[in-house]
Amino acid sequence: MKKVLLYIAVVICSVNMTCEEEEDLYNDELCDKMTLVDENVFTNLESDHFNLINAEIINNCINITVGASGCDGSSWVFNLIDSGAVAESSPEQRYLKLQLLNDELCDAYFEKTISFNLTPLQISGSHEIILHLEGLDTSLNYKY
Repeated sequence: MKKVLLYIAVVICSVNMTCEEEEDLYNDELCDKMTLVDENVFTNLESDHFNLINAEIINNCINITVGASGCDGSSWVFNLIDSGAVAESSPEQRYLKLQLLNDELCDAYFEKTISFNLTPLQISGSHEIILHLEGLDTSLNYKY
């Protein structure tokens, strides 16, 4: 009887640990890139021109759709930079800029969606942040 109970306990523990590992793996693979928190980069950020079309938060990712001129958009490089400043309100607020590095010299117009992991923006003791993305008319609520 003791062996059966021990076996059941081991199975339950291993199943519980497996679920957490799969969930973490899923969240890591879900986003294309990580958000960078750097006041200096934020302040001095230079970007090529783009149109911010849409932004939405799904789980721990922000999906941002942009449009820009180029040949096909395959060489575009995106970065999402947080200022590092946290406005002390309830909920707290953070400020973001999107950077596009575009060396394509074609006149065609393309739209592309890229996602960024928001976990570096999480604040200990909080479960929600208001995000202000430069160029977006409305703020976004990130709940975690």
